[in-house]
Amino acid sequence: MLDQKQHIKLPEGSIEKNTTTLNLGPTHPATHGVFQNILEIDGERIVSAVSTVGYIHRAFEKIAERRPYYQITPLTDRLNYCSAPINNFGWIMTVEKLLGLELPKRVEYLRVIIMELARIADHLICNAVMGVDTGALTGFVYLMTYRELIYEIYEEICGSRLTTNIGRIGGFERNFTPAAFEKIERFLKEYPEALKEFETLLTRNRIFMERTQGVGAISAERAMSYGFTGPNLRAAGVDYDVRVATPYSSYQDFDFSVPVGTTGDCYDRYLVRNAEMWESISIIRQAMDKLKGLPDDVYHADVPAYYLPDKKDVYTKMEALIYHFKIVMGETDILPGEVYNAVEGANGELGFYLISDGGRSPYRLHFRRPCFIYYQAYAELVKGAMLSDAIVCMSSLNLIAGELDA
Repeated sequence: MLDQKQHIKLPEGSIEKNTTTLNLGPTHPATHGVFQNILEIDGERIVSAVSTVGYIHRAFEKIAERRPYYQITPLTDRLNYCSAPINNFGWIMTVEKLLGLELPKRVEYLRVIIMELARIADHLICNAVMGVDTGALTGFVYLMTYRELIYEIYEEICGSRLTTNIGRIGGFERNFTPAAFEKIERFLKEYPEALKEFETLLTRNRIFMERTQGVGAISAERAMSYGFTGPNLRAAGVDYDVRVATPYSSYQDFDFSVPVGTTGDCYDRYLVRNAEMWESISIIRQAMDKLKGLPDDVYHADVPAYYLPDKKDVYTKMEALIYHFKIVMGETDILPGEVYNAVEGANGELGFYLISDGGRSPYRLHFRRPCFIYYQAYAELVKGAMLSDAIVCMSSLNLIAGELDA
């Protein structure tokens, strides 16, 4: 076949284009979600990049402004669906803050257990997928077994696995069963060994280190100017964790460290998340110990105006029937006010800005989604990198499509 370039006559004075425009996403499996990045590449070197959001726009904030407060929790499941319970409790605690509710210690400790399990589930997916994206599948298989066990714990508590809708305003919908505690104990016993094996496979692996060290690095100053939080900010050397800065759900009762990196590259992000999993295991163990001295039948606060009564009471007591009707039909007005509440999500500060005018639905609700902020920096992080590095960088940021365009 003749070389077609030999027959192309370029206009006099023009310069032939030496780069290639490449769409990374929005449907390529390596993007781990519905992301589009329009790359200009010179060979395999990325010259520039433009990121696109909007492929998964679902108008959650506006939908929430037309729903009663307790019906908004399922919407939060669809933000970071790898750690949905943290989203659930973040929203529920926002409403509780507006109402000024105080919860029993047992409820707060149970929430801590679930949120730390969710953090582990999220981090293990992120780091295991980083291994896959650098050619190492074995570690992924080791850890996924225990994500399934975490999902079994969710299922035992609330009947669901991924989109959990776990918790209610004032506490939990039901008490933890003995089987749930048995599964938690099993996880605490077995997972540390699997995590050690995973670290042995990857942490000092020469190929993994060369693929991640110096890749996608960001300075502390630049990360803060973008608004980074969570593991990606801590990997850059900034010691900020919402659980420590503004404790919620009695996190002040726990002894744990906040892992911090130095370089802000893919490797440090991996190390920080691994270290956080060890801290989460420690927190869960502490919470399990603290539960032993508390009444085992308390799983919600005494707030009948906002917490659905037991079904058996609805069938037999007029007062419970009235409360049930008012809550389900959205007839219970929420106090007017303006609050911002944040929790330490698996990917960073997950915030809820709520304005109430005293009606049955929020007047305004805004979700602060960590991944939306990280994604804005992605084009800068991959500029000058190799095409293969762009995939690892995306994995290390742990971009979750559900948080991009709410």
